[in-house]
Amino acid sequence: MVKIISINAGSSTLKWQLFNMPEKQLIAKGMIDRLGKKNAVFTAKFGDGKKFKQEEPIETNEVAATLILTRLKELKIVDKFEDIKAVGHRVVAGGEIFKKSSIITSSSLDDIKRLSEYAPLHNPVEAYYIDVFSKLLPEAIQVAVFDSSFFSTLSEVNYLYSIDKKYYDKYGVRKYGAHGTSHRFVSQRAGQLLSEESQKRVITLHLGSGASISAIKNGQAIDTSMGFTPLAGITMSTRSGDIDVSLIPYMMKKLNIYNVDEFIDILNKKSGLLGISGVSNDMRDLEEIEDTNDRAQLALDIFVNRVVKYVGAYVAELGGLDALVFTAGVGENGVEMRERICQRLGFLGIKIDPEKNNVRGQEVKVNADNAPVDIFVIPTNEELMIAMDTYDLLGKVTNQKDQLIEE
Repeated sequence: MVKIISINAGSSTLKWQLFNMPEKQLIAKGMIDRLGKKNAVFTAKFGDGKKFKQEEPIETNEVAATLILTRLKELKIVDKFEDIKAVGHRVVAGGEIFKKSSIITSSSLDDIKRLSEYAPLHNPVEAYYIDVFSKLLPEAIQVAVFDSSFFSTLSEVNYLYSIDKKYYDKYGVRKYGAHGTSHRFVSQRAGQLLSEESQKRVITLHLGSGASISAIKNGQAIDTSMGFTPLAGITMSTRSGDIDVSLIPYMMKKLNIYNVDEFIDILNKKSGLLGISGVSNDMRDLEEIEDTNDRAQLALDIFVNRVVKYVGAYVAELGGLDALVFTAGVGENGVEMRERICQRLGFLGIKIDPEKNNVRGQEVKVNADNAPVDIFVIPTNEELMIAMDTYDLLGKVTNQKDQLIEE
């Protein structure tokens, strides 16, 4: 039995889970929310229903990482740090370099940092945590599990943009996708739930603050909504999703913006549900006021519209559909949003049962009886997927210390 900790880092959150592998036994899990602020919140669940929660200043990523390990000992979840044999990290962008999960070396860490161009909101933070944990746990193996690697099976038809191919050949300009670890986890589970007669044509909807949709056949990704960066695709919490790129220079002139990064920041952080509604980036807030706020209602309508368009396109690509899968924060808990989306897709044989659908945060099949398309709610577990990949790689490690990141 080997203890492995999975690290899933965001810009303002840090989720972690500690497992006994290969048994996939969850020992403890938790997160740090509002990271970087004086009122950050550290939560943990462990043992037989035990819980820990504390509000405290956690203003740097290094403090956050250190605090996780300190709490593991304080709460007697581990006896000593050396018990943790490996750390698995979610990394968004692996580019053309990383087609699968990899043991991290000093060279590969440099590659992850260079790939920050592809995921500027994610890779720098994730690379920093890799560096910090390698110093805090110098004997543990560090592994990177790349979101983009799940989409390495896309064909040129789907990953290339309609521009001169030399830009791909020279600069790696292509669709890379994101949320691949989540899409991989829930699509594998959906494959287990589908009948043997099914053609395993699945569309997975990862609907959270960031949101993406993937077309998957027999466990392999065919297409996905996010593109060169996680900015592309459907309307998201604060991200615009797809736009006409000619809008960028036009609006930069209108707003007297001279640095393109400043406008990209607007598209990443001030658009989406927040930009349309002018009120909130949280779908729950918008649903509460949509009857009295036209912009809130419009934001929700646009979100549904973009999801429906992608699902329709992917059904055509797959040549039919066997299962629609909802996951992530909105997908797992948004009872009303799931119903709205499915109602618009009824012509495809997607028929939801409102009574079955009245559930949050648990695995359930919610389609109407005898409907030709199965509809699943499957809670994602990126951390377990990370631990599984990390354990698989742990057995391949040699004792050559110069191959690993050292303090």
